[in-house]
Amino acid sequence: MATLSVSARQVSDAASARTQCAVLPVFAGKQPTATARELDKVLGGSIKAALDLGDFSAEKGKTLLLPGNGAIKRVLLVGCGEARKFDRPVQIAFCEAIGRSLRDCKAADALVYAGELGLGEADSEWLCEFLARSVVTALYRYRQTLSKPAAQPALKRLTVNAGKALSTARAKAALEAGLATGLGVNTARELANLPGNICTPSYLAKEARKLGRRYPKLTVKVLSEKQMKELGMGSLLSVSAGSEQPAQLIVMEYKGGSKGAKPYALVGKGITFDSGGISLKPGAKMDEMKFDMGGAASVFGTVHALCELDLPVNAVAIVAAAENMPSGSATKPGDVVTSMAGKTIEILNTDAEGRLVLCDALTYAGRYKPAAVVDIATLTGACVVALGSHAAGLYANNDELADELLAAGTTAHDRAWRMPLWDDYQKQLASNFADMANIGGPEAGSVTAACFLARYAEDYRWAHLDIAGAAWNSSPKGATGRPVALLTRYLRDRAGKR
Repeated sequence: MATLSVSARQVSDAASARTQCAVLPVFAGKQPTATARELDKVLGGSIKAALDLGDFSAEKGKTLLLPGNGAIKRVLLVGCGEARKFDRPVQIAFCEAIGRSLRDCKAADALVYAGELGLGEADSEWLCEFLARSVVTALYRYRQTLSKPAAQPALKRLTVNAGKALSTARAKAALEAGLATGLGVNTARELANLPGNICTPSYLAKEARKLGRRYPKLTVKVLSEKQMKELGMGSLLSVSAGSEQPAQLIVMEYKGGSKGAKPYALVGKGITFDSGGISLKPGAKMDEMKFDMGGAASVFGTVHALCELDLPVNAVAIVAAAENMPSGSATKPGDVVTSMAGKTIEILNTDAEGRLVLCDALTYAGRYKPAAVVDIATLTGACVVALGSHAAGLYANNDELADELLAAGTTAHDRAWRMPLWDDYQKQLASNFADMANIGGPEAGSVTAACFLARYAEDYRWAHLDIAGAAWNSSPKGATGRPVALLTRYLRDRAGKR
């Protein structure tokens, strides 16, 4: 993946700046700023000419790249719409437009004149963070299984002039936070984009060990199927029973907080390929089931961001990794398995496997006496029907925790929407032959899946994020890296960091 460094500095004389790409915001119907006029002189009037000719409309997200002159090699004009309507959605479009443009041009460095936006301190700080994140995620390119991958983007350094609204130190800190979050998002995207014949449970275990060697505050252990069997994880192991790939329970402990402080736990569903098992999925779009480890990928990405940020907090990340395949040894509909918690489960549908691996991982998480537990999973198609791709479904047994996650998602623009977790739905999981069934019928599929998990999270504050609609796009096909930004923001808030 492309590397990028970020910095902040004050530029008092725009005409004397040195950069391969000066990025200049332009508002519709407004006279050019002092910086724009200075740069226009350096460029021999090309900015004014482009505006006068109507080649650049300054609409939200529109861009125009102009050749530079002397020390300023290029100027990128970025449309901001009307100044009085420069709200958060327009700010997001502004940052994303810069990311796309810098990805596609040949500039090795860029200088963004963010001070020209006229924002206050808080908005300037947010914009610096989101800008860095937008740029680093725009630079991501999937390469691993391509014989002739596209060339890596040229950009290596991003500098922001935040103007008088924000100190250089705070601007730099915001940029570095955005960079770390973007790196985490890209890590999640890369893992989820890999095909299932490469990204197996064992591959995820190796990637976790790599992170552990890279960051001294992170320790990693991996439980084998034998160890899981000894712990009584019959539910998790019932999913991997039909695969030649052994399941792995990956545990990553980050110790950045005070000794003895309760950790925040993240639990990720890591089904590296989901055929549906005996309850075989339809063939159409089954290839996208390599993305069924999107929850695990987001946990990896969040751990990466957490380590880069060096947050003063304790955290434990647990990934339940398995492959769900049909074979003579696969779990069958009607089978009854016993979970680590001692509860029995009647398997009515082997394609409802995510909850089967998560329930044992949630029981294991209780060993850490966590401050809170958040599990993340591409769990149900029903959540896609309910919320589409814009929001993750959020379920929680604690209102304060739910509010914390919702606020983190809003701040990070990686949003979730709270769904009901009422006892009324629990009766749909009734079974004549076990303590519960693994599905609750055709109604409220996402809710009953969360109700199933809630039975294993009664001893601590718990939330569940159903990211089935948010974790990947089908057109163009690729992982999104969500909800790394939400989770990273949540942990930063717990650590008391901006």
